[in-house]
Amino acid sequence: MACFLVPAAEAVATTVVSKGMKKAAASEERISFSRKLGWLSKLLWGGSALLCFEHIWHGEVVPFFPFLTAMSDPEETAVMLSEMASVGGTMAVWLTVVWAGMVLVADNLMKRPAVEQVHA
Repeated sequence: MACFLVPAAEAVATTVVSKGMKKAAASEERISFSRKLGWLSKLLWGGSALLCFEHIWHGEVVPFFPFLTAMSDPEETAVMLSEMASVGGTMAVWLTVVWAGMVLVADNLMKRPAVEQVHA
């Protein structure tokens, strides 16, 4: 119902932090942390947008107040909050875990020595 709001909130936070850290320059041997954090922001924004579209498609998000159909009934609001905690929280955690894996792979690739091309 509103599970996309959890990763969207994390996306807002990572975007703000990433933009604040942009001043740090990256060397050729390393990828800056702000750039890596930008990757996480993009993953979270993309996942949130896809889930939001899915909820609009199913009529759970509407273009008029209260925007979330579950907000009109207190019992549905409790279900919505539970879904936000379980599904939205799980999605945000997994996207962060995938991002951490991406960072590890990128760091390992950057540590490899440059391979010289042999011309025949």
